Amino acid sequence: MKASEQKKLSISIVNYNSGDYLLECLKSLDKVKSEVRFDVWIADNNSSDDSLNQAKKKFPYFHYIENTENLGFAKANNQILKQIETPYVLFLNHDTKVLPKTLKRMVSFMDNNLKVGASSCLVEKADGSLDLASHRSFPTPWVSFKYYVLKDDTLYHQTFKDMTKPHVVDAIVGAFFLTRKKILDEVGFFDEDYFLYAEDIDLCFRIKKAGYKIFYVPDVKIIHMKGVSSGIKSHSQDVSSASKEIKIKSLNSFYQTMIIFYRKNLAASYPFFINWLVYLGIYLKWFLARRKLIV
Repeated sequence: MKASEQKKLSISIVNYNSGDYLLECLKSLDKVKSEVRFDVWIADNNSSDDSLNQAKKKFPYFHYIENTENLGFAKANNQILKQIETPYVLFLNHDTKVLPKTLKRMVSFMDNNLKVGASSCLVEKADGSLDLASHRSFPTPWVSFKYYVLKDDTLYHQTFKDMTKPHVVDAIVGAFFLTRKKILDEVGFFDEDYFLYAEDIDLCFRIKKAGYKIFYVPDVKIIHMKGVSSGIKSHSQDVSSASKEIKIKSLNSFYQTMIIFYRKNLAASYPFFINWLVYLGIYLKWFLARRKLIV
């Protein structure tokens, strides 16, 4: 029997120029290794900083994949998925800290709720606020119109729900995305048409379409710095070392993936003039965002 078969959980992390954030993430996992038997896999997308070397030096017992180019989030995670055999998989961002009891609680929740296909804990940003990307609806035309035009996120972030209790949502965030390996084998891994962004919501869409539930479980939490590698989030401008070239690539990917997701999963359900308005709105937002390189 392979060592991985004795473990219950595999944690998949994609690294790209994350500096000390990767080390802090791995340190937080090392501190909770007694909660659940898990493996940690890190796929590095050809980082130019010293984050990978430092991680290998300080945590030599974790597994590392070293890419010679930046493959993006989906493809790098899929590299890891092809290696693992554990019942559970946790996709975890490199700029997170996992707090005590989180892994134990989340795996226990999945054990006791077999119809749940994926779940996330409370994802808290560095300023103490909730990362609302962990608690979303699918971006249908009406949901998107309310969010982007009317500036009302009630539907998109489902803020009308009781945020203190576990409940069903449409989509969770790839920063902490716990699922079952057998479900990934059933619905497919991350769609590699997405380079960065929207691959998590696309996977949630396929999991729900297969008849499983997506759950938000706020009993436990992680801390998420958010946007460290991409450099296009307004709250992480001071901590990101991303170059202008990386910011442009990240911003373009942010809006390209909106188009990809809508075309693949929603467009067939709406008449052509609605789809035309949706695409027009995305391109307009994209054009305006290019001026400041912030989304």
